[in-house]
Amino acid sequence: MKQNLIKKFSGSISPNIKLSKYSWFNLGGPAELFFKPDNEDELIEFLKNIKNNNLKITILGAGSNTLIRDEGIKGVVIKLGTNFSKIKLIKKDIIEVGAATLDRKISNFAKENGIGNLEFLSCIPGSIGGAVIMNSGCYNNDISKVLLSIKAIDIKECKEKNISREEIKFIYRGTNLPSDLIITSVKLKGEIADKKIIEEKQFKMIEKKKLSQPSQIKTCGSTFKNYNNEKKAWQLIKETGCDNFFVGDAVISKKHCNFFVNNGNAKSSDIEKLINKVKQTVIEKTGVNLELEIKIVGEKEKI
Repeated sequence: MKQNLIKKFSGSISPNIKLSKYSWFNLGGPAELFFKPDNEDELIEFLKNIKNNNLKITILGAGSNTLIRDEGIKGVVIKLGTNFSKIKLIKKDIIEVGAATLDRKISNFAKENGIGNLEFLSCIPGSIGGAVIMNSGCYNNDISKVLLSIKAIDIKECKEKNISREEIKFIYRGTNLPSDLIITSVKLKGEIADKKIIEEKQFKMIEKKKLSQPSQIKTCGSTFKNYNNEKKAWQLIKETGCDNFFVGDAVISKKHCNFFVNNGNAKSSDIEKLINKVKQTVIEKTGVNLELEIKIVGEKEKI
C-alpha cells in the first residue's frame, strides 16, 4: 500500500523523513510516511485513498508546541504545504488565512492593513491552525475573541466543512473541535485602527515577551497549562524546587521555568522524563496535577 501511495502522490509524499527539523525542540525520529499536500483537492484525494486501510494519521503544524518521540511516528504524518500559507483581505477588518500561516505573519499583515486587535498573534509561536485548536492567547486576548469561522476537512467523510465560531466551544488552551478535522483556513475579524497605534501595541507586546520568556533556544514554549488564575504553572514548578531539575541535556530555562529546553544533545526521551519528573514532584508536594500544554506524539521507547 505504501508503494502505491508513493507512486500516486509522488512529489508530495516520502517515506522515513526525519522529523527533528519540524520540531522546535529539534528532536524526533522518522515519519513512516510524510505527506505534504499542495491543496485541498490533493488532501481529500489522499484521505479517500487511505480511508479503509487503518493508516494512523498525525497532523503536524509548525512544531512549536510538539515533542516528537525518538522512535518517530507510525502511519502518515500530514503537514500542509506552502499553498496553505496564503493571507487574503476579505473586508476592511476581516482576513482569511491558510491554516499553515505563521501567527506573527498574520499580525504583521493586519498591521500593514490597519487592522488592530490581532497584535497578540505576534507573540504566539506556530501557525494559525494549531492556534485555533489550542485557543492560543496572551496579554488578555485569545483566538476565541477574534475568530469568525474555519474551513476544515473531515478525515472520516473526506470532505470540506465550514464551521462558525458559534459552533465551537472554547476553553482555556483548548476547544471541542474533534481530532478528525484538518483545519485548512481561518477567518479572523479585527478592528479598524491607526497603523501607528497598532505598531506601538505590537512592539510593546514583543518587548514584554522578550523580557519574560527565553528566545533563540530549542524549546516548545510553555510546557504546562496554568493551573488557575492564582497559581501559574511556573510558580508551582519554582515553589516545589523543580526549577533546577534536569535529565541529561534536557533542562529547565532559568528565565522562565515553564519552558523546557534541549540544551544541545538531549533526546526526546530526556525531555519527556523531565516533564514526568516535574509533574510527579508537583503533585506529591501540592496535590496539583499539572496538565500538558505541549503535545507529545509518536511511538513510546521500546524497553
